[in-house]
Amino acid sequence: MLTDLQRKILTMASVAFIMIVSLAASIRAQSPEFSFRSVDGQTITSESVRGEVVVFAFGASWLPLTKNQMEGLKKLADQYAGKGVAVYWVSTESDSAKSKNFAGDDELRELGRKYKLTVLRDPEGPISRRLGVDQLPSTVIINKQGQVAATIGGLDPNADVAKQLAERLDKIL
Repeated sequence: MLTDLQRKILTMASVAFIMIVSLAASIRAQSPEFSFRSVDGQTITSESVRGEVVVFAFGASWLPLTKNQMEGLKKLADQYAGKGVAVYWVSTESDSAKSKNFAGDDELRELGRKYKLTVLRDPEGPISRRLGVDQLPSTVIINKQGQVAATIGGLDPNADVAKQLAERLDKIL
């Protein structure tokens, strides 16, 4: 038989355990796991970029705003080079040649070379949806702890993309 003190200790231990499990689940939800394949063959995962601030700009090569987005990202990447910030452009286009939304790695690799950015693939968008992207173009900023720090939907064609993102990055850094 358990004494009153033993019952209380057991109850408190159970409550503490439940709180720890709940907190861990909450942290995992704020720190989404992801794994992107780059068109150059690298794999970028949530673990491989932990400790860096990461900018993922989601788009599609056929979008009229892609040029503005890519130019702004290149400027941002140059501005934050060596400051622990990684900048990527993520194509949500299909990697299946049978799809009407197809973009091949060669085409995307050339786009990346033109703007000197690493291009990642998220065919059909499962990772972008997990990160809260609901429109293209959009940008997601991940903090050093791996948590989504900002999600910016859309793109003003007349705005300075680098400046807008720099304001967000400076608050995170």
